[in-house]
Amino acid sequence: MPSPTPRRPDDLVQLLTRAERLAARRLTVVLEAEGCSLDAWRVMASLSDGEGHHMTGLAEAAFLPPPTLTKLVDQLVDQNLVHRRVDPFDRRRILAHLTPRGQEFWQRVDQVVRAARPSLGEGDDDRLRSLLDRLAASLEDPAHV
Repeated sequence: MPSPTPRRPDDLVQLLTRAERLAARRLTVVLEAEGCSLDAWRVMASLSDGEGHHMTGLAEAAFLPPPTLTKLVDQLVDQNLVHRRVDPFDRRRILAHLTPRGQEFWQRVDQVVRAARPSLGEGDDDRLRSLLDRLAASLEDPAHV
Protein backbone atom coordinates (compact mmCIF):
# COMPACT_ATOMS: atom_id res chain seq x y z
CA MET A 1 0.00 0.00 0.00
CA PRO A 2 1.49 3.37 -1.00
CA SER A 3 2.08 5.91 1.70
CA PRO A 4 -0.28 8.88 1.72
CA THR A 5 0.88 11.97 -0.13
CA PRO A 6 1.97 14.63 2.34
CA ARG A 7 -0.54 17.44 2.48
CA ARG A 8 0.77 20.66 0.99
CA PRO A 9 0.45 23.39 3.62
CA ASP A 10 -1.62 26.17 2.08
CA ASP A 11 -2.30 27.96 5.30
CA LEU A 12 -1.75 31.65 5.93
CA VAL A 13 1.67 31.22 7.52
CA GLN A 14 2.93 29.32 4.47
CA LEU A 15 1.62 32.01 2.10
CA LEU A 16 3.04 34.84 4.20
CA THR A 17 6.43 33.14 4.42
CA ARG A 18 6.55 32.54 0.68
CA ALA A 19 5.54 36.14 -0.11
CA GLU A 20 8.06 37.56 2.37
CA ARG A 21 10.92 35.49 0.99
CA LEU A 22 10.11 36.32 -2.62
CA ALA A 23 9.76 40.03 -1.78
CA ALA A 24 13.03 40.02 0.20
CA ARG A 25 14.85 38.25 -2.62
CA ARG A 26 13.62 40.81 -5.18
CA LEU A 27 14.36 43.72 -2.86
CA THR A 28 17.86 42.41 -2.14
CA VAL A 29 18.72 42.42 -5.86
CA VAL A 30 17.55 46.03 -6.19
CA LEU A 31 19.37 47.14 -3.03
CA GLU A 32 22.64 45.41 -3.89
CA ALA A 33 22.73 47.36 -7.17
CA GLU A 34 22.60 50.50 -5.01
CA GLY A 35 25.28 49.28 -2.57
CA CYS A 36 22.85 48.69 0.27
CA SER A 37 21.93 45.56 2.22
CA LEU A 38 18.40 44.60 3.20
CA ASP A 39 19.25 45.04 6.90
CA ALA A 40 20.79 48.49 6.29
CA TRP A 41 17.72 49.47 4.26
CA ARG A 42 15.43 48.47 7.14
CA VAL A 43 17.49 50.49 9.63
CA MET A 44 17.63 53.51 7.35
CA ALA A 45 13.88 53.25 6.68
CA SER A 46 13.26 53.56 10.42
CA LEU A 47 15.66 56.49 10.71
CA SER A 48 14.25 58.29 7.66
CA ASP A 49 11.49 59.86 9.77
CA GLY A 50 14.11 62.20 11.27
CA GLU A 51 13.03 61.45 14.84
CA GLY A 52 16.10 59.54 16.02
CA HIS A 53 15.67 56.05 17.41
CA HIS A 54 17.06 54.03 20.29
CA MET A 55 19.03 50.93 19.40
CA THR A 56 16.42 48.66 21.00
CA GLY A 57 13.67 50.00 18.76
CA LEU A 58 15.89 49.81 15.70
CA ALA A 59 16.75 46.19 16.46
CA GLU A 60 13.05 45.35 16.63
CA ALA A 61 12.19 47.30 13.46
CA ALA A 62 15.04 45.68 11.51
CA PHE A 63 14.38 42.18 12.93
CA LEU A 64 17.99 41.96 14.14
CA PRO A 65 19.53 40.84 17.41
CA PRO A 66 21.07 43.81 19.27
CA PRO A 67 24.74 42.80 18.72
CA THR A 68 24.15 42.45 14.96
CA LEU A 69 22.40 45.82 14.86
CA THR A 70 25.30 47.45 16.71
CA LYS A 71 27.79 46.12 14.12
CA LEU A 72 25.56 47.31 11.28
CA VAL A 73 25.12 50.78 12.80
CA ASP A 74 28.91 50.95 13.31
CA GLN A 75 29.32 50.27 9.57
CA LEU A 76 26.74 52.93 8.69
CA VAL A 77 28.54 55.39 10.97
CA ASP A 78 31.85 54.56 9.23
CA GLN A 79 30.15 55.30 5.88
CA ASN A 80 28.88 58.64 7.25
CA LEU A 81 25.27 57.57 6.69
CA VAL A 82 24.27 57.46 10.39
CA HIS A 83 25.40 59.31 13.50
CA ARG A 84 24.70 58.71 17.18
CA ARG A 85 23.73 61.24 19.80
CA VAL A 86 23.03 61.00 23.51
CA ASP A 87 19.28 61.07 24.18
CA PRO A 88 18.60 64.48 25.78
CA PHE A 89 15.82 62.97 27.92
CA ASP A 90 17.76 59.90 29.09
CA ARG A 91 21.50 60.46 28.98
CA ARG A 92 22.12 56.72 29.44
CA ARG A 93 20.61 55.99 26.02
CA ILE A 94 21.83 56.69 22.51
CA LEU A 95 19.72 57.88 19.58
CA ALA A 96 20.68 57.07 15.99
CA HIS A 97 19.93 59.54 13.17
CA LEU A 98 20.62 59.69 9.45
CA THR A 99 23.34 62.14 8.51
CA PRO A 100 22.64 64.58 5.66
CA ARG A 101 24.57 62.17 3.41
CA GLY A 102 22.51 59.30 4.80
CA GLN A 103 19.28 61.19 4.10
CA GLU A 104 20.34 61.78 0.48
CA PHE A 105 21.35 58.14 0.11
CA TRP A 106 18.06 56.98 1.64
CA GLN A 107 15.98 59.18 -0.67
CA ARG A 108 17.78 57.89 -3.76
CA VAL A 109 17.53 54.24 -2.72
CA ASP A 110 13.91 54.65 -1.65
CA GLN A 111 13.00 55.99 -5.10
CA VAL A 112 14.68 53.02 -6.78
CA VAL A 113 12.93 50.56 -4.43
CA ARG A 114 9.53 52.18 -5.02
CA ALA A 115 10.03 52.09 -8.80
CA ALA A 116 10.92 48.39 -8.67
CA ARG A 117 8.04 47.39 -6.38
CA PRO A 118 5.37 45.41 -8.18
CA SER A 119 1.80 46.62 -7.83
CA LEU A 120 -1.12 44.32 -7.17
CA GLY A 121 -3.53 46.60 -8.93
CA GLU A 122 -6.06 49.32 -8.26
CA GLY A 123 -6.70 49.52 -4.52
CA ASP A 124 -5.19 46.12 -3.76
CA ASP A 125 -1.89 47.49 -2.45
CA ASP A 126 -3.68 49.61 0.15
CA ARG A 127 -6.06 46.77 0.99
CA LEU A 128 -3.17 44.33 1.53
CA ARG A 129 -1.29 46.88 3.66
CA SER A 130 -4.38 47.41 5.79
CA LEU A 131 -4.98 43.67 6.22
CA LEU A 132 -1.34 43.01 7.13
CA ASP A 133 -1.39 45.87 9.65
CA ARG A 134 -4.51 44.38 11.24
CA LEU A 135 -2.97 40.90 11.27
CA ALA A 136 0.23 42.18 12.91
CA ALA A 137 -1.77 44.12 15.50
CA SER A 138 -3.85 41.07 16.37
CA LEU A 139 -0.73 38.89 16.63
CA GLU A 140 0.89 41.44 18.96
CA ASP A 141 -2.19 41.44 21.21
CA PRO A 142 -1.54 39.11 24.19
CA ALA A 143 -5.27 38.35 24.36
CA HIS A 144 -4.96 36.47 21.04
CA VAL A 145 -2.35 34.00 22.27
